[in-house]
Amino acid sequence: MERKRSQVKLFLISVVLFVGVFSVAFVGIQFITKTGIFKIPGVVRYEESDFTPEQLALIQGIFTDEITLDKDVTISTRNTSEYPDLAKGEYIYSIAVPVTDFYDTRSDRNEFEETEMIPIEELDFSKKLLAIDGEYYLDTFDKGAYYQVITFDSEKFDEEIKPLVDATFNKTWPSQDKVLTMAQTGVTALSRGMNGKLNEVGDAKFFSAEIADFLRGFDITHTSNEASFSSQATKENICSDPRFIDLLVDIGLDVVELTGNHNQDCGDEAAKNTVDIYAENNIKVVGGGKTAEEAAKPLELSEKENNITFLAYNLSTGGATLDDTPGANQYIEERAATEITAAKERGDFVIVDIQYFECSAYVSETEDPTCDAADSAAGDQVGFFRHLIDMGANVVVGTSAHQPQTFELYEDGVIYYGLGNLFFDQAWWPGTTRSLVLAHYFYDGKLLQTRIIPTVYDKNFQTRVMEDPEWFLQRLINVRP
Repeated sequence: MERKRSQVKLFLISVVLFVGVFSVAFVGIQFITKTGIFKIPGVVRYEESDFTPEQLALIQGIFTDEITLDKDVTISTRNTSEYPDLAKGEYIYSIAVPVTDFYDTRSDRNEFEETEMIPIEELDFSKKLLAIDGEYYLDTFDKGAYYQVITFDSEKFDEEIKPLVDATFNKTWPSQDKVLTMAQTGVTALSRGMNGKLNEVGDAKFFSAEIADFLRGFDITHTSNEASFSSQATKENICSDPRFIDLLVDIGLDVVELTGNHNQDCGDEAAKNTVDIYAENNIKVVGGGKTAEEAAKPLELSEKENNITFLAYNLSTGGATLDDTPGANQYIEERAATEITAAKERGDFVIVDIQYFECSAYVSETEDPTCDAADSAAGDQVGFFRHLIDMGANVVVGTSAHQPQTFELYEDGVIYYGLGNLFFDQAWWPGTTRSLVLAHYFYDGKLLQTRIIPTVYDKNFQTRVMEDPEWFLQRLINVRP
């Protein structure tokens, strides 16, 4: 009996010793490895970086005292002048771009001693975006800006950190598949002397050879063509040799405006057939058509999540139709107001083109700046164009001027009073050989920028981008209203 009690006692002692040793070992391991009751929560560390107070407040608003991490996280930032190759745990926090005043003629940041830098989210058409070393951000998207990267370095990034920060820092930035580009150009009249020259050279692409690559590089390319295709085209009339469709295809034309006053010069049948030729070449028509009803249809463009309503009217130069004959879209105040309002209610961006009175300062072969100014033709051009902005238009463009005119910011919009001749035969006056190409950049339904790119053609009627155009742009800016 005594022996049995001794065995039980020994067993109990062994159990107690085992439990004691196990408990000491268990607690010791927790203490050494900092787990269990001795676990130390993960620590949020900030490397020496250029955090702004706003950035720190944002991050600290995520990693509050209520958040317990299993592993440490180190947060840092870095800056680069080229689009970063992101590793796990890295996000682009901001993109800063150089800007200057809307009316500044300079185009590159390197022309400035100091340049204002703004976040890309704050960029709009009222400020002028600059290139950096010739690299324009809205053309490249990986240069022409400064990129700030924020890094969250943690052994458990995917499990712990990403669910906390991804919604805040995984942002969408302007990119080639999101930014819609549009080249809006002035008067095209493939006629008269150009017909004669075409007979000499035999190829309509002769006239576009130096500018075609530039124009077809846009998602949408527009021009206002004033001449219909006709087999009766000569060196004396404003009719277009049918071969000139090759030029329009060569520049990648997507939208043709028919608000001009010469589209019926070769008769109604030629005007109707011309509309069919555009359709056959996938060129959309605005501001004109085979009938008044067709001519009055707004053009709705929807690409890359941008919705644009294009309205185009003939106000005063003749050539409009009010019946079943072809012609331009006559401006009627009540209808224009209704169409602008409807487009705005849809949330569309609204561009209004106007065939206005023409300024004719063709007095010599020397420079004549008369037509630079708005109101240099008949009528209250400034008041009328501004009135269209007041009605709700975002951009108003004059497409009748054969010489470029001034431009201005007005209220919440922008006005370009006249774009000049992109293609025509008026090579004997310096002013009429020039035009302005408006290179629009749309993102998220808004106009981010418009680059104003002057062009010029020579005595052979070959159009090219103007070299060193600052003097000319300054001349136009000097006479803005």
